[in-house]
Amino acid sequence: MCDNEPGPALFDAFTLNPKPSPLLKSIVGAILTLATGLAAYLWASSPLTAPAEDVSAPAPRKIASEPILPLPSPQLDPAKVALGRHLFFDPRLSADNTIACANCHDLKRGGADSHPLSIGIRGQAGNINSPSVLNAAYNFRQFWDGRVASLKEQVGGPINNPVEMGSNWPQVIVKLQADRELTQALAQIYGDRQWKPEYVTDVIAEFERSLPRPSRFDRWLGGDVTALSSDEAAGYRLFKEHGCIACHQGVNIGGNLYQRFGVMDDYFANKGTQTAADQGLFNVSGREADRHVFKVPSLRNVALTAPYFHDASAATLEDAVRVMGRYQLGVELPTQDTRLIVAFLRALDGEPQP
Repeated sequence: MCDNEPGPALFDAFTLNPKPSPLLKSIVGAILTLATGLAAYLWASSPLTAPAEDVSAPAPRKIASEPILPLPSPQLDPAKVALGRHLFFDPRLSADNTIACANCHDLKRGGADSHPLSIGIRGQAGNINSPSVLNAAYNFRQFWDGRVASLKEQVGGPINNPVEMGSNWPQVIVKLQADRELTQALAQIYGDRQWKPEYVTDVIAEFERSLPRPSRFDRWLGGDVTALSSDEAAGYRLFKEHGCIACHQGVNIGGNLYQRFGVMDDYFANKGTQTAADQGLFNVSGREADRHVFKVPSLRNVALTAPYFHDASAATLEDAVRVMGRYQLGVELPTQDTRLIVAFLRALDGEPQP
């Protein structure tokens, strides 16, 4: 859920003719191939590149050789994380005390939920599929349409949305102020016993920054060649060779750029009936060039977050990979390639904490 509010205009997006000619398809295919190499170079030379973990392995590699970077270790305030965790699970943030952040961002389900459209107060359905919160800290914008820039901005949206939590800041503040234990925790952090909206958003955002968990693939990036099976490693090679890496790279394996849904074929014309949520960034900017453009989602923990896409139109990970092949890459992926790519994607699940 957490994706139903309007927002201010943002920036331009890369767009293509929704019905490209065969020649254009060939050109775009070549561009995607070049983009794969360029992405690897840019991320390798980026100042954000993390140093390789010191892992003993038979054949260590340099992190810079891959377009995907391992998760860094965030610097966190433990007291803020603890208070933010409490508020993340606290239904008092909703008008009727029934819906918490965790309802739509179930940490056992990859930080999303299993509903095509998340359910808010009074059983109301939202208008878009809930994105994962687990690695949201590494997204360059928040929400599918990217209308806010930070986790703190994102937190306030669902609280004040009439379909989601249906509350407002004065109501929330009154409830929290009456809780002596929480107010004492607040005072220890900020030296202030008066709750304010910015304190709520700050501690919840800090808790959300604590959620990312490295995956087996991160260990592989660090040099542990035993961390992936042969099928998973083959899937990663295909992921790069087919051009998936052009949009899904960096620390979050996505979440760092906008892209049109339907580069190589018109997804929305084939879909038929459209909703307001299908318009994507257009709803934010009002620019025709931004219609059907979305923030590229992170693929971390993607195996846990079915159904897929903003409209929940893909029931399984296999379905999602095939759709991406057709509409974003202009290819019908062979069954074996799909199977191996899915095997790789399943290796992106965060590992449990020690």
